[in-house]
Amino acid sequence: MAGSLEFIKSASGSSVSSFTVTDIFSADYDVYKIVISQIDVSTSNSSRIRLLDSGGSVISASEYDTANLRLRANASFEELRYTGQTYFQYTFSMEADSSDSGGMVMYVYNPNDSSSYTFIQYQEVTYGTNYLGYKSIGVHKSAETISGLQFTTTGGTYDNLTIKAYGVK
Repeated sequence: MAGSLEFIKSASGSSVSSFTVTDIFSADYDVYKIVISQIDVSTSNSSRIRLLDSGGSVISASEYDTANLRLRANASFEELRYTGQTYFQYTFSMEADSSDSGGMVMYVYNPNDSSSYTFIQYQEVTYGTNYLGYKSIGVHKSAETISGLQFTTTGGTYDNLTIKAYGVK
């Protein structure tokens, strides 16, 4: 059935500042849906995402570009652009001591195609004293096979983090 989701894997972590999910992407799909929920953190901060190469190593070269539309409930919206970074910027923001402080849905395009750049598109929301959302796009500007994702905080730890990966048919 066209447009259906097929569950690939789920992963959870707690009390970690970095969380890696391996073996998500394969030749089975061109598009993947990543759902991140149950995000609780020790310190208000932002999260960053890096990709894993075909051998499972973190790609930390300056090959990531991100464009964000920051949607604030208490202030004007703003556009943010980052080029030549070592990670995708502002993939989600979190507020400390808020149970279930946020969530994100991300689509990953062409991660298993070694002749194409990998693209992402995501939207997230953060709950707390000031509601905040992002609508964002990003590109990893190196044509290589991608196998997984690494999530890191800009400070503190993920007290709880749950990730579910789906292939889009």
